[in-house]
Amino acid sequence: MNLSPEWVPYLHERGFESVHWSTIGAYTAPDREIMQWARDNACVVFTHDLDFGILLALSKAGGPSVIQVRTQDVSPAHLGPLLVAALRAHGDALERGALLNVDEAKSRVRILPI
Repeated sequence: MNLSPEWVPYLHERGFESVHWSTIGAYTAPDREIMQWARDNACVVFTHDLDFGILLALSKAGGPSVIQVRTQDVSPAHLGPLLVAALRAHGDALERGALLNVDEAKSRVRILPI
């Protein structure tokens, strides 16, 4: 919920399936509910909220994969090309279970569990 629904068409246009949580569940849903839905539906969580990475670390779970963006401007116009490059570079890791951090300078992937 902390990233714009504008990401959905942006990602679709570049060949990545995506859905915004606002079309699935309540905007007040706890992070654990979002993580469980993603795990059950083999989806990757894309977020600006660092809590999801913390949940992964505390749970020692092998999934779902999480992409955390660590920049102030999280618009598709600004961050989109960096995210798409990271998705292409680390897609295999995300399919297996990973935490991917993306910022303006680099992307870093950690294989789950952490």
